[in-house]
Amino acid sequence: MDAQKEILKLRRELERHNKLYYVLDAPEISDYEYDMLMNRLKQLEAEHPELVTPDSPTQRVGGEALSQFEQVRHQVPLESLTDVFSYDELFSFGERMDSLIPGKHDYTVEPKIDGLSMSLEYEDGVFVRGATRGDGLIGENVTENLRTVRSLPLHIENAPKRLIVRGEVYMSKAVFEELNRQRELNGEQLLANPRNAAAGSMRQLDPKVAASRKLDIICFNMQYDSDTVYQNHAQTLDAMRDMGFPVVAYSRYDNIHDCVERIEWLGEHRDELPYDMDGAVIKINSLQQRTDLGSTAKAPRWAVAFKYPPEKKESRVVDILVQVGRTGVLTPKVIVEPIRLAGTTVSAATLHNQDNIDRLDLRIGDTVLLQKAGEIIPEVLSVNMKKRPADAAPYRLPAFCPECGSPVVRDEDGAALRCTSPECPAQRLRNLTHFASKEAMDIDGLGSSVCESLINRELVSSAADLYYLQEDSLVGQGRMGKRSAQKLLAAIEESKHAGLARLLCAFGIRQVGQKAAKVLASCFEDLDSLMEASAEELTAIPDIGAVTADYIMEWFQNPQSQHQIRLLREAGLDFTSHEEKLDNRFAGLTFVLTGALSTYTRDEASAIIESYGGKTSSSVSRKTNYVLAGENAGSKLTKAEALGIPIISEADFSAMIQ
Repeated sequence: MDAQKEILKLRRELERHNKLYYVLDAPEISDYEYDMLMNRLKQLEAEHPELVTPDSPTQRVGGEALSQFEQVRHQVPLESLTDVFSYDELFSFGERMDSLIPGKHDYTVEPKIDGLSMSLEYEDGVFVRGATRGDGLIGENVTENLRTVRSLPLHIENAPKRLIVRGEVYMSKAVFEELNRQRELNGEQLLANPRNAAAGSMRQLDPKVAASRKLDIICFNMQYDSDTVYQNHAQTLDAMRDMGFPVVAYSRYDNIHDCVERIEWLGEHRDELPYDMDGAVIKINSLQQRTDLGSTAKAPRWAVAFKYPPEKKESRVVDILVQVGRTGVLTPKVIVEPIRLAGTTVSAATLHNQDNIDRLDLRIGDTVLLQKAGEIIPEVLSVNMKKRPADAAPYRLPAFCPECGSPVVRDEDGAALRCTSPECPAQRLRNLTHFASKEAMDIDGLGSSVCESLINRELVSSAADLYYLQEDSLVGQGRMGKRSAQKLLAAIEESKHAGLARLLCAFGIRQVGQKAAKVLASCFEDLDSLMEASAEELTAIPDIGAVTADYIMEWFQNPQSQHQIRLLREAGLDFTSHEEKLDNRFAGLTFVLTGALSTYTRDEASAIIESYGGKTSSSVSRKTNYVLAGENAGSKLTKAEALGIPIISEADFSAMIQ
């Protein structure tokens, strides 16, 4: 078989399996077999780049990060819906339809997915453009990011000449929970809800980042079809499903009162759905009747969204427990007598921090009003003071970590209390994962799942234990075979020589990330000389302020930190600095990088600036000294020009560092 025929066959086969997996929920092959087909297609396309087309399954992750999104004017406006909050309002909508539509009419009822609305354009069956809803008339072109959504077909068979479909990009509850788990491990701020997570992911300038978020899409409306005329909405949904789109489930009813049955069913079962839903959508089914009814300035007259009222219930506080998270933050959790709330049994709710406890004036024994924030996370709304026991006492979080007994400190920039111990058992997974991360010791193959497995099997309890692992104890960790174990051990051994800057970053000292670690390593020959430095010596270093200096000194004075350093020294780690000592020609200067650089990557250019004592910033302000502009520089360049800030090219930058 020649290459072109094999490529076409593989593409058809992969799209078929995508439809079976994402649309019909009836996969025929394993993930491994699917990956083998994909790898073969990638190999053939690499050998024959002239045969690569935009609709190939290999093109789901674009290679170029975008500087900005272009605007798109929608051929068919993406309208919003009028909300109704009671059955009386719903029945009033039905009465209006009865008065405006002569003769018989029926309705469809669908779940209202809480995601990001999209317009999807196809020409001759090939996905050519996707855009956000925006203001309904003009949205943003996010085509490359949409290509990364595996459930979206890039090519459809027997398609009309031109087709526009409307869908909702969402992040499943399972993916959202895992993403937040990983962010917690990395010490990043947790995402508020799946809807915001999906919106933020879809607006990433780098499609590879969007791809890593594992988004999904459900289609719910055929906006335009150049070839076929359908009679009703249900027919268009069935047709889209046949084409390979994941389509919203719908039910049909002859009158508005019968719709209540489905609305209530969706409300009762929404916790079982893989996605968040924030209501039910009721639509006139006939497309001609929709056209006759038209739209107001904001919304179609032929549809409404029924919004479920948040369910609230009272329960009695049995206890307040304090958990220590993987970042060391102490989080209070209220334990209540179990109640049924929004479809699940609730026996606990987060209290966030001491400030929130004080605001509520919550005490053990109180009766509290609860609801699910965003229909997911139980939260305390208020305390019923009339039911407070006479002996209820105010509650204060402990001054010492309940896991390890170390003192806790309050963040200077927030309300969180944090354990100060680098060896706290509750932080073990997070600390180990950070130690091995690319920004720190860069131990390839030692991700969070492997770290978790090592901890669970009691093979490691601290970073130093990594350097005593044996091949026979690693084989069988997850899917790790002998070769993988050998590669991991080699990476661990290599990390012994990573140098002082990486080691300082790996320690996880507050406010000492990559930049500060490099600055410190360029000023001290080894770890011992840094440990002996005074506060005055530290604050004399660029980018090291008084607060950061205090954190550094406190960390090194902590007995558990000293124990960790001793264990790493015994394991044979190199504590000397590998940073090249350069001059401070950029001392006191701030650079902003924008556009695509050809001579350097942004990380390389930033590292050069920092090595000469300068700083980089992500935003342009009057404090910016230079803007280094590459190709396709966007709004940052425009702002720099308006502020009169010097703009330099890569050639100018190269001359400055000679």
